[in-house]
Amino acid sequence: MALDPQAKIILDLMADSGFTFEGATPEELRERMGMTAMPSPIELASITDRTIPGPAGDIPVRIYRPSNDAGLPVTVFFHGGGWVIGDLESHDHCCRTIASKADCVVVAVDYRLAPEAKFPAAIDDAWAATEWVATHGDELNVDTSRLAVAGDSAGGNLAAVVANISRDHEHVEVIQQALLYPVTDGTCDRPSMAENAEGYMLTRNAMDWFHDHYTVTVEDLSDPRYSPILSDLTGAPPAVVVTAGFDPLRDQGNAYAVKLAEAGVDVDHVEYEGMFHGFFSMDAAIDVASEAQDQVASALKDAFAR
Repeated sequence: MALDPQAKIILDLMADSGFTFEGATPEELRERMGMTAMPSPIELASITDRTIPGPAGDIPVRIYRPSNDAGLPVTVFFHGGGWVIGDLESHDHCCRTIASKADCVVVAVDYRLAPEAKFPAAIDDAWAATEWVATHGDELNVDTSRLAVAGDSAGGNLAAVVANISRDHEHVEVIQQALLYPVTDGTCDRPSMAENAEGYMLTRNAMDWFHDHYTVTVEDLSDPRYSPILSDLTGAPPAVVVTAGFDPLRDQGNAYAVKLAEAGVDVDHVEYEGMFHGFFSMDAAIDVASEAQDQVASALKDAFAR
């Protein structure tokens, strides 16, 4: 397995920047992430910011419509960033891409971040937002019988957990989950965590930093809402899972795809061997990112057509 040449260019640029998590505060990292967010070239019919009710106050959301057609399917999207950084702006291009390629409305959720709001606050907001979307189809002009959840990294964790929670709530029927290099297991270090500990965008030290800011106690790591791989996955919604070969999270994402399949869940899983964590939105510089986007869009469109 070799690093993709285009991926290497990006990683070399990151290395030259001298960026590190060491000694940084959440506020500093959020500011840096905001400075690096690039405008998306994708034009949609409308993009609307609003708030919806949440368990601890209003939750900001951004609604992406690829067209003004009535009754489009809808995907609730949760951004990555280790539950500590990231927002609606950092993942704007990702959401535009999904809306455009999958021909669905995307509702991006600006859930509460740690350490100001620790575990399970992000999950509480993610579920509240999904439940709100599922019960406000007329207001959103979407078909809530065609509801998916999606997310990358920590957002993939939230999407997986929300998909599992939905099984116990008849009024929220999630028909597809799209998990992009998700966090699924906080309880152990798999081989990829050591193999890809440094030099591939996400580092082992960064994951430790995220865990420390998000958790309240070490027992949180064994909670299925933190480590969904510890859940009984029987009856979980069909899943499309994207993992990357040079990602510390590779093995836990791969293991989650396997466990879903063993539970009888329909799984479309591709490990992009030459890629690193976070590549999905980098289609302007990495050709393989477009392939992953097409994989996810195809899985969503197939689910919406069932």
